[in-house]
Amino acid sequence: MRHSHTVGVRESSNEGHWAPNTDVFLTEEGMVVKVELSGMRREDLELTVEEHRLRISGHRSDECRQQQGKCNFIVMEINYGPFETILDLPTGYDLGAARASYQNGFLRIDVPERKNTSPKTVSIDIAEE
Repeated sequence: MRHSHTVGVRESSNEGHWAPNTDVFLTEEGMVVKVELSGMRREDLELTVEEHRLRISGHRSDECRQQQGKCNFIVMEINYGPFETILDLPTGYDLGAARASYQNGFLRIDVPERKNTSPKTVSIDIAEE
């Protein structure tokens, strides 16, 4: 029987950063972190792990403002620029063995249940599917 887990509050370390919409859910294989990051390239994303903390960061370019001249927005709801989100995940999951993929604007990180001790700090490669 699975116990319910609480994911720690997302935090941002720098002013001016934005935090993407994130889902965290459990499956029979472990935990899944799903992050909405449309319009980004895999190369602009970085995942790092420190013990049970998952840090997701990157930069979404604003093509409109990069062009010559100014854009006159009528509606502006999309976040651009640097982003960072830090998730405190419950113990019992092995972030050192996590697998990440980026497809259709969603970053998905599959985190298996812990079977052994993992390194304290690691980076997670993102596969493109």
